[in-house]
Amino acid sequence: MVAVYPAIITRTGDEKDTYLIEIPDINGMTEGYGMADAIRMARDYIGCTLYDKDESEYPKASADLDISKGTFTDSGESIVTMVDIDIEAYKKKMNSKAVRKNVSIPAWLDQRAQEEHINLSRVLQEALMEKMNLA
Repeated sequence: MVAVYPAIITRTGDEKDTYLIEIPDINGMTEGYGMADAIRMARDYIGCTLYDKDESEYPKASADLDISKGTFTDSGESIVTMVDIDIEAYKKKMNSKAVRKNVSIPAWLDQRAQEEHINLSRVLQEALMEKMNLA
């Protein structure tokens, strides 16, 4: 399920290139540094807000927003843009519940890893993420 909400994004013009984001339909506010980070933060805010809700509970998206009524109107130049997020993909990404897997390695390698205080679970996770280009 892809959710789409309008957001008022205000560029403050400061040295950090701060953008203030308001998503009125979900009573949300966040900020980002640079436009790409601002959009990412808006998506994350929407994802966090809708994460544990049933689709029937999602707030209705406004057809249009009045920039002049935005919370950050006096903080800089504002635009309205649509922000989308695939809620199912977001839920999968955020699900960090550990699952138990049984793997076999040679005894000498296990002994050496113990001597060097290597966390085999962490090594396996890092290797899998690298192999799948997720790191």
